[in-house]
Amino acid sequence: MKAQINKFLINCSILLFLLNSCSSLPGGDARKNPPDPKERVAKNLEEGKGFRLSNATKALGGTNFEFASSNELWRASLDTIDFMPLTSANYSGGIIITDWYSDNSNNNQSIKIIIRFLSNEIRSDALDIKIFYKNCSTATNCIVSEKETALINELRKEILKKATLYKKDFIKKNFKKYDYPENSRN
Repeated sequence: MKAQINKFLINCSILLFLLNSCSSLPGGDARKNPPDPKERVAKNLEEGKGFRLSNATKALGGTNFEFASSNELWRASLDTIDFMPLTSANYSGGIIITDWYSDNSNNNQSIKIIIRFLSNEIRSDALDIKIFYKNCSTATNCIVSEKETALINELRKEILKKATLYKKDFIKKNFKKYDYPENSRN
């Protein structure tokens, strides 16, 4: 008898929980949506609520992983400093570190650049750029120092400019307008 009462209480608790959670079901409000199905489809696609098969596979992964080639800031940074050898380029860690670089004019001075990505958005505060200078009087006697120079702002400006162009090209290339099938138009 006591087991039946426990089963009854558990079933009632589950039923109450399920009924209580139904109050916040997602769905459309008929007063806010147009009654015509074609207009609803167009409105949903404009608001980003549409369904395309190319987007269906994204839901399977469960993560918001982007490839490095699709991140405009990352690509622009690598393209801007492509003349320098890289020590480390870690996309998931959000950092690019160059090796020491010197041009042929002065072999005693070298430069190293570290770029940290603070955001994927194309903004001036999305990048943290540090430049280190190494001056060597002999092969074993070197002084390394970090300096705030105009080169940091020039690099940031060039990276942001290239990233903006990459973003515009990406949007232009991947824009897909929703077209109704010809036989369904009135």
